[in-house]
Amino acid sequence: MKQRTLALVAVALVAATPLWAQVPRLPPGAASEWIVRQPEEIVGYLTLDPASIRDRLPGSLRFITVEELAGGGVGWAREYLSAHPSHGGRAISILEIVRAGTFSIDGRQPLWPPNGAVALWFARVAPIDEAAYAEPGQPLLLLDLWMPDSAYAAYMSRLGYHATPGDVRLVRTLGGEWSGRIAARGLNVLAKCSPAGTVLGGSASRGTQVFYPPADSPGSAVIIVAFAGHRTQDCTGAATWRLRGDHPAAGGTLVSPSSFEWGYELEGGTYRH
Repeated sequence: MKQRTLALVAVALVAATPLWAQVPRLPPGAASEWIVRQPEEIVGYLTLDPASIRDRLPGSLRFITVEELAGGGVGWAREYLSAHPSHGGRAISILEIVRAGTFSIDGRQPLWPPNGAVALWFARVAPIDEAAYAEPGQPLLLLDLWMPDSAYAAYMSRLGYHATPGDVRLVRTLGGEWSGRIAARGLNVLAKCSPAGTVLGGSASRGTQVFYPPADSPGSAVIIVAFAGHRTQDCTGAATWRLRGDHPAAGGTLVSPSSFEWGYELEGGTYRH
């Protein structure tokens, strides 16, 4: 009983602490500072043939596969592999459409159009030499980032970050459904999500991630982000993703369910390797 009481007190203290104070500390030496607050995002999960993006994989990394996760007991990977038995060697990627109350790098924010958002497409990866991996978080390969403010995309590129212009929007309808779109070179995406059911995460949710640039990026900056307060719900009902074009993401296979995520605070830093 005493242990349970102490646990409840600890949770209460975490809940009472401002989110920004709960964000894990970043390593020193960042070349630029990222801040994201009040985010709302649709997140889709796609598997794809790793050969379609093999030339974008840095030599120090490898793709995590569906078969690898299924063998490790990950439920969705087992279900997916049962439905798609020939997809065991596929890579796992994540497509996000995000709008935020604050999105800044070194204090500069984009000029958003109405319902403007940013889109990110990244893949699950692991270091080839795991014993030598010293970064403080889960490694991810950031394949593409699309931003509707072309001047801001150029600003990000000058900082060594892989970013390109694209018309990205995210809007909530009166019925509570979220609708997102991406119109970029070689890729058109329409996504719909009606979040419902159990809310996961919350005040005790925190972590760090490491985003590596693709091998064909003109910059070599690594982005390390730390976050707290992450909340997520499954997209239910008529959740859909329509992907068109000759971009590799358009050839991906959707993994259900998609999710709606919000509520966290994020701090990041650009580190030149």
